[in-house]
This record gives sequence, structure tokens and C-alpha cells, in this order.
Amino acid sequence: MADDDAISGSVLAEQPEALVGFLRLYGTLWSHGRLPQSIKEVARLRNARVTDCAYCRSVRFEGAVADGLTEDRVARIDDDYASADELTEREKVAIRFTDHFLRDPGALTDSDRAEVLEHFDSGELVELAAGVALFMGFSKIAVALGPPPEMPTTVVPTPDWPLQS
Repeated sequence: MADDDAISGSVLAEQPEALVGFLRLYGTLWSHGRLPQSIKEVARLRNARVTDCAYCRSVRFEGAVADGLTEDRVARIDDDYASADELTEREKVAIRFTDHFLRDPGALTDSDRAEVLEHFDSGELVELAAGVALFMGFSKIAVALGPPPEMPTTVVPTPDWPLQS
């Protein structure tokens, strides 16, 4: 575990065992899943806007950038995302799902679920939901414990964790 990465250098370091567990889960989710990193990043950034996490809004993961997520597309992850030509339909569905998950998951209708399953297989959907749950929970920790100093948009290494064979 590197001390110089943003997560290891955060307040989570006050609980070293929890930090290791989080890094293992987060790294596995980001780097060993089936869902493209750009889709996960779209959901993470939508969460950052909803929870108003300054740190989360400022960070971009390298894997999502390499996967084609540009700042023009990031700028469209706003309340008018549905009309954004820059976003793919799959990204728009991920944002709608993220909004439901964050605001009122019980309001997801059968029609909403069917639309999501047109764009994501069941494994990808589990990965997306688990990601949004982590993004929401940990962004709220960051917000509750105080915002970081103003920071520019920064590309950081994608979280990873070595898988045991």
C-alpha cells in the first residue's frame, strides 16, 4: 500500500485495517471487473455532483481517461445529461440508475430495470450498484469530515489490488 496515493493519505489512514480492506475492495472493483472504467467513472462523477464531494469532483482515474472519458463528456454529467450528444446512451442509463440509487432506489420501476438490463448484463449491474454504494458512502465520509483544500482536476492512478490465484 502506497502512502502517496490520495486514499492512503486520507483520513482513512486513521483506521489502517479498514483502509486495507477498502483498498482491496475498491481496487478489485475498479481494475478487475467487467464494466468499462469509463462507465464506473461516469457513475462516480454523478455521485460527486449529487453528494457535493469536492475531492471526488476533482479526481479522474487514469483507466477511465484511457477508456475515452474526456473532460467535455465529464462536463455533461449534469442535470441536462439526457440531452447531451457527448454522452453515450449507455452512460445516460448509468446516470439514471445512479440517480435512482442515490435518491430513491425504491422508485425504480420494472420499466427502469428493463432499460438498465438492455444496456448492462446482470454482473455489470451488480458491479455498477456496488460501485455507486461505495462512491456514495465514502464521498459522504469526505464531505462530513471536511472538504480538502481547493484542488484542480487531477488524473490519478486507477485503484488496483493484486488478485490471489
